Amino acid sequence: MRVNQVKKYYGKARAVKGVSFGLEHGECFALLGVSGAGKTTVFKGLTGEIYPTKGSIHINGSDMTTASGFKLGRKNIGYCPQFDAIFEGLTVYEHIEIYAALKGIKADIRVKLIEKSLKEMDLESYRDIRANNLSGGNKRKMSVAMALIGNP
Repeated sequence: MRVNQVKKYYGKARAVKGVSFGLEHGECFALLGVSGAGKTTVFKGLTGEIYPTKGSIHINGSDMTTASGFKLGRKNIGYCPQFDAIFEGLTVYEHIEIYAALKGIKADIRVKLIEKSLKEMDLESYRDIRANNLSGGNKRKMSVAMALIGNP
């Protein structure tokens, strides 16, 4: 991943001021800073939710500011947001299944990978429980499973 001089403005308000960093394959990272520092905005740029005003974001060589680049790049990242992305009424299994499909994991290997993910995150006994009924810790474990499915 390469983030180079990313800036983001909302009108005249500056949200991000020239952020640059690089990561090697397999590295995991977090952004730390005070409220209003632009952490969430940077992550929104990495996930294609927003585009930077200036600068570039490349993941595994894919330009995340283009539709085709985003389609390729999103398969190479796992994102675990600050707040759990839970769809009320869906089970733990269904959540991970949706993320597997979104990441383009082929249907014929999806079940095997979901089962592996449930086991790795110690969520096997919760597979058919509605995610909104989980404890906070198990919601976080499910979020990590969704982020890591497909070995980004």
